[in-house]
Amino acid sequence: MKTLVIVIHPQIEKSVINKRWIDELNKYPEKYIVHQLYKEYPDEKIDILKEQELIESYDKIVFQFPFYWFSSPPLLKKWFDEVVLYGWAYGSKSGYKVGGKKISLAITAGIDEEGYSASGKYKYTMKELTTPFELTFDYIKADYKEPFVFYGIEQDSSAEAIERSVPLYLEFIDGL
Repeated sequence: MKTLVIVIHPQIEKSVINKRWIDELNKYPEKYIVHQLYKEYPDEKIDILKEQELIESYDKIVFQFPFYWFSSPPLLKKWFDEVVLYGWAYGSKSGYKVGGKKISLAITAGIDEEGYSASGKYKYTMKELTTPFELTFDYIKADYKEPFVFYGIEQDSSAEAIERSVPLYLEFIDGL
């Protein structure tokens, strides 16, 4: 069963880790389909039906993005607003097209995990900060799985650190 990985990164060419993950995923087209929203929609005019059909075609979906201002890059919010609609994703007998699909997040965070704790710099855990995503996926009856978070890329963006993340990320996706 293939996994759809929806990448939301407004400057992927400047990325270090997200770009590396995409390169690795693309080595296995029989297992992963990479769909980059900012490349697909540089004008941010989302093809709603195309996106809905894409979502309907996969049972495992991962939203991959860098953590921006304690959330995702803005195109993902727009994507949710325009694609996850009443009558398709929820709210009617014909809705819940995402129901039962395994869905998760893959997040790159600049600081270490300790920074995302009650005693840390940001006072909240990543689980707490991603609660709106969890609630959204619960609302549309998706099978939400805990996110994969790679912490500390600002402290250590060495090739070794990035390479250590790759098998962990693939293991996470394969385990959904």
